[in-house]
Amino acid sequence: MQGAPVTASPLADRPTASVDLDLEAERAFHGDDHKRTWEQVALALFIAVPFLALIVAVPVAWGWGLGWSDVVIALVMYFISGFGITGGFHRYFTHGAFKAKRGLRVGLAVAGSLAVEGPVIRWVADHRRHHKFSDKDGDPHSPWRYGETFPALMKGLFFAHMGWLFDVEQTNQRQYAPDLLKDKDILRVSRAFPYLVLASLLVPALLGGLLTWSWQGAVTAFFWGSLVRIAALHHVTWSINSICHAIGEHEFKSRDRSGNVWWLAIPSLGESWHNLHHADPTCARHGVNRGQIDITARTIWLFEKLHWAYDVRWPVSARLDAKRTAA
Repeated sequence: MQGAPVTASPLADRPTASVDLDLEAERAFHGDDHKRTWEQVALALFIAVPFLALIVAVPVAWGWGLGWSDVVIALVMYFISGFGITGGFHRYFTHGAFKAKRGLRVGLAVAGSLAVEGPVIRWVADHRRHHKFSDKDGDPHSPWRYGETFPALMKGLFFAHMGWLFDVEQTNQRQYAPDLLKDKDILRVSRAFPYLVLASLLVPALLGGLLTWSWQGAVTAFFWGSLVRIAALHHVTWSINSICHAIGEHEFKSRDRSGNVWWLAIPSLGESWHNLHHADPTCARHGVNRGQIDITARTIWLFEKLHWAYDVRWPVSARLDAKRTAA
């Protein structure tokens, strides 16, 4: 939401030992706020290779190499890494929509890292900056940055979808995520990101090989559970930045162009009810109206019942009614 203050950290309620970042950590997480060349190349590969895998997925499916084990592995990995982004990186770490016990907090950081969308601290810093300047100058990925004509919007949509990832200017993490930089657990997970990427790629292949007891099972599970799953999750996530800020219904008052896009609700695990999110960023449920499926909110509810999550900021009717647009 444009002009909104940076959301309070979900970790602020508990005492955390201060961490003095050494020079190496400073370079790793902040440096001179520029991305290095190798990061740009790695980023291009992680975008291009899974996307090419997604393109050839359909003919492969009709030919050979798709079994139930591949489907199950891909769906399970999609949900774990997807919820790590939606419920973890986004609703918990960025906005403090609920509080979590240490095991769940670390688990969410690890699960979100498996989506291969960057280390948790960098992701959170970018998203907090997005909310501060949403669809205005300073927003790292607004589709309206080049203007409102059709060519400008097409250019902006590409930038908001994936082009912004190649911007050499990084969000200042000391400014936007100082709480996470001081948290030892989350700092370790963020530093371990390259190893978690490797695990995200290899675990599906390992499971496929063990379930089918064959090399072919390992290869097909790697294709569907690693490459295709990562590509699909990337583009769904990026669609929230691009599509959901360009089209959709505006049921609630927000100071930007965020909209609700119903057909992205299930693959995005509820994130595409984006208009309500920008109207009430700390709300744990984004799909608040009847029929608006929000898988992330239901999963948070389950963790609350297990007493792993608590102080969940569920929707308040009076607050929602005050933010509704005129019928």
